[in-house]
Amino acid sequence: MRPPTIRDVAERAGVSKSLVSLVLRGSDQVRPEKREAVLRAARELGYRPNAAARSLSEQRSRTVGVLLNDLRNPWFVDLLDGLNSLLHAAGLRMLLADARLNRRTGQDPADPFLDLRVDGLVVVGTLPDRAALGTVAERIPVVLAGGREQVPPGVDVVAGDDAQGARLVTEHLIGLGHRRVAHLAGYGAVGDLRRRSFEAAMRARGLADEAVVEPSDMTEEGGYRTTVRLLSRPDRPTALFAVNDIAAVGALSAAEELGLRVPHDVSVVGYDNTSISRLRHLWLTTVDNASHEVGRRAARCLLDRFEHPGAEGGVHLAAPTLEIRGTTGPPR
Repeated sequence: MRPPTIRDVAERAGVSKSLVSLVLRGSDQVRPEKREAVLRAARELGYRPNAAARSLSEQRSRTVGVLLNDLRNPWFVDLLDGLNSLLHAAGLRMLLADARLNRRTGQDPADPFLDLRVDGLVVVGTLPDRAALGTVAERIPVVLAGGREQVPPGVDVVAGDDAQGARLVTEHLIGLGHRRVAHLAGYGAVGDLRRRSFEAAMRARGLADEAVVEPSDMTEEGGYRTTVRLLSRPDRPTALFAVNDIAAVGALSAAEELGLRVPHDVSVVGYDNTSISRLRHLWLTTVDNASHEVGRRAARCLLDRFEHPGAEGGVHLAAPTLEIRGTTGPPR
């Protein structure tokens, strides 16, 4: 059997095809009884609008491309939930792509979205290629969510305040009495902001000589290896501030293997307040960087840019909070 068409819906409802089109587009120029007749006919026939045909007629796909820097990072989950909640309410759908995979294949990460004629693009995480993104931003609205790199003109940046979040962690550990504090540092603009803020907070308390910065790669394995090096030192730190929750999990594993108790022998703090940090057997002290709110604000910026495509880009920062749980305490 052939699928039902808009003509079939019109005949079943006893109205014209143009009125059916108005109803399906959500027009408010249709009387309630006619709208209900059309919707009832569509349900009875099992009619589904042809999205491709509608895109051609409206010159819009009603889709938003979302380019993720790393699909494995659980921090993105809450951000995507906040992003999708607002986009869905506006009648838009998300299409996800993994920037890492596209880079490995030598493809520009945004090319598939341009081929699909998405209405806009949200880049989540570290900015892949500033020059390439500038070219994309000349064609469609673009928002960077969760990253802090320099962006081309006309691109909005929405993120948590990483400097404030790192300061909250450092002051919490100093307030507990820790003096030898190590930072498992990350990379990119976000990693740099968190590292510099940690160093500044230690320096402000006269503890610059006690601050240790050890590079890590923001993975669990990287956090594990870095922590083994740090805790094997004769003057080992009494507290560790990891650049994210995943690295902090690696730090907890390393401490356990070395026979150290957390927080009795060493305190550990993460960053991002992912679902991992809230697992009861971890109960990790961490920074909630308002990822859900960052997602909502990114969606709002994109919707605003649809209305005002020539507006200047801006930087919008959400305030972080410190979630104190079971992995921090005073030094022995």
